[in-house]
Formats: sequence, C-alpha cells, structure tokens
Amino acid sequence: MTKMDAIGRKILHELSRDGRISNLELAERVGLSPSACLRRVQELERSGVIKGYRAVIDPAKLGLTFLAYVTVGLSSHTKQSQADFEAAMAVAPEVRECHNITGTIEYILRVEAADLVAYKHFHTEVLGVLPQVNAITTYVLMGSPKDERA
Repeated sequence: MTKMDAIGRKILHELSRDGRISNLELAERVGLSPSACLRRVQELERSGVIKGYRAVIDPAKLGLTFLAYVTVGLSSHTKQSQADFEAAMAVAPEVRECHNITGTIEYILRVEAADLVAYKHFHTEVLGVLPQVNAITTYVLMGSPKDERA
C-alpha cells in the first residue's frame, strides 16, 4: 500500500475531477511547483495508484437510454462456473461493469441498452441461455443524483 499524504490526496482529487487538467493548473491547485507536481503524478502512476485515464461517455448520447443493475445468481458455485460466466460477460457489449459480490447472489452487472426491447434481448438471449445462471433480478436505473465513476 502506498503511503498517501495530503498533497497526494489533493492531486488524486483534482485528477479524478478532471483527468485532462494541465500539469501547470494541477500544480497551482495543489500548491506545488510544476516540476514537483509532475514528479508526484508520475510516482502515483508508477506505483499503480493511478491506474489510467479514460473518457467519461454519456450513454444517452449514444442512444443507450436503458440502464439497469442486474443481479445474477449462479446455479453452481465452482471456480469453472464463475470463469465461464465472467468470460461470457467480458464479450457482452451491454455489460459495462461486472462485479463478483458476497451475499445471496454472486454478481452484479451494470447494463446499458438502447431500450427495453434491446434489454429484453440481452436478458433472454445472453443471460438466459447461460447454463450457470440460476436467478436474474433487474433494477432499472431511474436517475443518478451522485455518480463519481470515471
């Protein structure tokens, strides 16, 4: 685990808000010289604290207006069942996130689809045909008053 001081936390906070911020602006916001700030950012990248940078895409602008969280229970709790299920989710374009969790079900998915008809196709023809799947519960997203995913 990397030891994090107040300046490091400020750098991470600013970069999580705007990953395209210039080094000069970042240095000003966190109270460092540009060269010291750049060294700190590079060290955070080298140590793996900063895993990468990405674009935040608005699904609605791409016509993906149906968003849901889907819980999935498996019929078998073997390592192979999990691996097979995860492999199927890795190639499903509707699945934007797949998390293995604890509790009464094994997985929670973030699914983006064009509409209810497209989601039903995913539900029936992708999830529904997997032999590992025992239970599917869909929670339709109605709004996101807070979303800090990058």
